Amino acid sequence: MGRFSVEFDIANHEDVILARRGSLPESDVRRVTLSGVVDTGATRLVLPGAVVKQLGLPSSGKTRVRYADGRRASRPMVRDAEVRLLGRTGTFAAAVEPKRDTALIGAMVLEDLDFIVDPLHECLVPRDPDMIVSELE
Repeated sequence: MGRFSVEFDIANHEDVILARRGSLPESDVRRVTLSGVVDTGATRLVLPGAVVKQLGLPSSGKTRVRYADGRRASRPMVRDAEVRLLGRTGTFAAAVEPKRDTALIGAMVLEDLDFIVDPLHECLVPRDPDMIVSELE
């Protein structure tokens, strides 16, 4: 399992769409730069509650979570979190951790953005530097 931190940008995808259509000034798009722990043992994107509130991300119900120490809990889910990481962008649902200070970037985000984890150098490497590669049958 690899764990290290990276800086990334996150925005409210609904705001981004409104700005793209000209209905919202680009300067009004809610976005934040924050630190995220890349954790290949985690499944999804996890965001601090304060960041979710700042971005105004819409709720999408709840999810059950299991922590590395075996604890289990129910956490809120949000949608439309637009992640920009090392020049690649994707929109994701995220679990919300109210007391967390950093984000958690799990396997679903890494796979969707087509990054390989280099644990020796503690960095993310695009599988193809020019584009996201999708595997098809």
